[in-house]
Amino acid sequence: MPEKQYLHQEIEEKWHARWEATPELYKTPENPAKKYYVLEMLPYPSGKLHMGHARNYSIGDALARFMRMRGYDVLHPMGWDAFGLPAENAALKSGRQPREWTLQNIAQMKKGLKRLGFSLDWDREIATCEPEYYRWNQWFFLKMYERGLAYRKQSLVNWCSLCATVLANEQVVDGCCWRHEDNPVEQRSLEQWFLKTTAYAEELLAGLDDLAEGWPERVLTMQRNWIGKSEGAEVDFAIDGSDEKIRIFTTRIDTIYGATCLILAPEHPLASKLVGASGQAALKAMVDDQSRKDPSNLNKEGFATEGFAINPFSGEKTPIWIGNFVLMGYGTGAIMAVPAHDERDFEFCGKYGIPIVPVVKAVQGETTLPFSEYGISVDSGEYSGLPTAEARAKMTLKAEAKITYRLKDWGVSRQRYWGTPIPMVHCKSCGVQPVKEEDLPVLLPLDVEITGAGESPLARLESFWKTTCPKCGGEGRRETDTMDTFVDSSWYFYRYCDPKNSNAPFDPKVIAQWFPIDQYIGGVEHAILHLIYSRFWTRVMKDLGLIENSEPAKKLFTQGMVLKDGAKMSKSLGNIVDPEELIVDFGADTCRLYVLFAAPPDRDMDWQQTGVEGQYRFLGRVYRFVTRNVERSQGTVGELSAADKKALRKLHQTIAKITQDFEQRWHFNTCIAALMELTNELYANEEGLTAAALPEILRSLILLMEPFTPFIAEEMWEDLGLTGPVFAHAWPAVNEAYLVEDEIEIPVQVNGKLRGKIVVPTGSSKEELEAAALADEKVSSFIAGKEVAKVIVLAGKLVNIVVKG
Repeated sequence: MPEKQYLHQEIEEKWHARWEATPELYKTPENPAKKYYVLEMLPYPSGKLHMGHARNYSIGDALARFMRMRGYDVLHPMGWDAFGLPAENAALKSGRQPREWTLQNIAQMKKGLKRLGFSLDWDREIATCEPEYYRWNQWFFLKMYERGLAYRKQSLVNWCSLCATVLANEQVVDGCCWRHEDNPVEQRSLEQWFLKTTAYAEELLAGLDDLAEGWPERVLTMQRNWIGKSEGAEVDFAIDGSDEKIRIFTTRIDTIYGATCLILAPEHPLASKLVGASGQAALKAMVDDQSRKDPSNLNKEGFATEGFAINPFSGEKTPIWIGNFVLMGYGTGAIMAVPAHDERDFEFCGKYGIPIVPVVKAVQGETTLPFSEYGISVDSGEYSGLPTAEARAKMTLKAEAKITYRLKDWGVSRQRYWGTPIPMVHCKSCGVQPVKEEDLPVLLPLDVEITGAGESPLARLESFWKTTCPKCGGEGRRETDTMDTFVDSSWYFYRYCDPKNSNAPFDPKVIAQWFPIDQYIGGVEHAILHLIYSRFWTRVMKDLGLIENSEPAKKLFTQGMVLKDGAKMSKSLGNIVDPEELIVDFGADTCRLYVLFAAPPDRDMDWQQTGVEGQYRFLGRVYRFVTRNVERSQGTVGELSAADKKALRKLHQTIAKITQDFEQRWHFNTCIAALMELTNELYANEEGLTAAALPEILRSLILLMEPFTPFIAEEMWEDLGLTGPVFAHAWPAVNEAYLVEDEIEIPVQVNGKLRGKIVVPTGSSKEELEAAALADEKVSSFIAGKEVAKVIVLAGKLVNIVVKG
């Protein structure tokens, strides 16, 4: 066959059409014999694929194809995180209904994913906005309500004025909305629904140890810090002249004799009483300001109240202050300030002239304040002279031992339309009542006016909220808040296993076949939000008897971002590279290859157009080599030539390298680099290659290309007269015999300076190495006319010729 030109559009359109005509191509086996579940985080259907999508799904697809070729039954599904505020914002701008906008975007993105050739089982596709899915969100909510894990309370919440809805604590970044980075959040008091994530705080923390081998350490650290376990004691300080008390939590009760003030969070229930009429304005200003800033990175400010508290250990009066760095959501919302032994307290008290009283001294040497280490208790009543660890233990007996967590319950109420309706009914006679399971789903109506006002549009739609009480049958009002969209993404990967089940969220027997997920892939920005929520949901489902696994994913991989000109690609910066345009100009294979080659997949990659063009040229070189050698590979088979042996050695080294990278490091960039080196070697030895080696070389080269570039792989496979699909064939095995080098390259020095290199058979003796070095033409030019004093030979490593004159 003559050499063929690489016409990417013609080749890719041909195979795209064939794959579309074969919907069962990537169908998942129902009863896997050797399972492998690979999953990328499901996308929000924004309407346009971006290069972040292309990179994320190229990583997962390469792995899915490799594992199929290694003999695994692979589950590689796709779905849509389809609820959420952007659809409502788009509806406001366009006048279209969110559902219409969302489904159109899904169709467009699905088309793009198919055009990129991803090996997805579309028969398992889900969209979280469909009643068949969100019905089970509601079912889970009812099950949690039965167990006391879903409850309603008045609470100060984070409010984003641009989103016109409540944000979870995890959705507030540096005091601003996670979607609107420049918009400060406000504090509002609203009745909200919560899921009791704190009931699983210790399990979530302990479970991180089981994930240590498969999850990135930085994700584990972020989750440990967010859960934030602290062991200590709670102590009540009575308010002077009042029956009320202020409870504080401390991990250093041994320093309580050094407490020189109490500091309350601005929103503490007693703060308003203690500041008096004159302090109300300052208190409100601090509450609003606190909600907009990161408490760990702000200027610590406060003011004194009119109240005093009694230290339960020393009996001394202690002034009560309000501080912007004290959080109502952590501990009890009140702390004792011990400035002599805490750097934060030292800074605050020094700023406002509050006394500093040392009650711990160093065991040896001078005690420099603030001294936060353990030592010897001093000026601490009956505990003076005790090592602080012992004093702490004895003081805790007088107080109340307590473990606290930074993790708070998950506020899931959202005052918006495009989300899962919360299946509860408000009745004047019976209070709040759960919808009966047989009445699920509570359907989200489609005839809704989107206004962007600060309440759910459902609250203005009588046909939705007007109902009857599930308990007494009297007049009722449906809950008009909808669920946080992180509910949708907390369990979607289970539904993939049994997506058409109309009787349950899934069949536990099916789940047992596929879980846990073998490899989960997504951005590190979800380390706290999605990944903690999904771990919580998994534990709830286990307690419900639905599943056996405690963790959703055995391994997690967090890919880097795609940058352009050093910044994350975004519409606002105008630095978007459109995958669709790239596919037209260079092809889907080039797009896939470049996003995998430009950087290790866990690192950020900076987009370079010249790199894209380089990958395109590489694909052309491979295609030309294969097509012009098809007929030669079918010739008479004789003995292996020297070129055959050299090419086979490089081939099997490449197989070993790529196999190791898939199984251990995921450095796909080095895999592709190895394929480039192999191609160079094949070009260099092409004239000497024979039919004794070419069939293996061509087949193996195509098999190695398949996980990265499936279109061109299928085309070359067909050119060889082989039947596909390529991924259904076994991954090439390494022939260890070819990994042993027949020849080695030895550097030759003259008086310690490198002057040449010799290529000799492996295992050559010292005498043979010396003779080869002295006979080398380049080396000879340096020693001509000089006396050779001696030749130093390090077998297999180095020859050094010492000359005089």
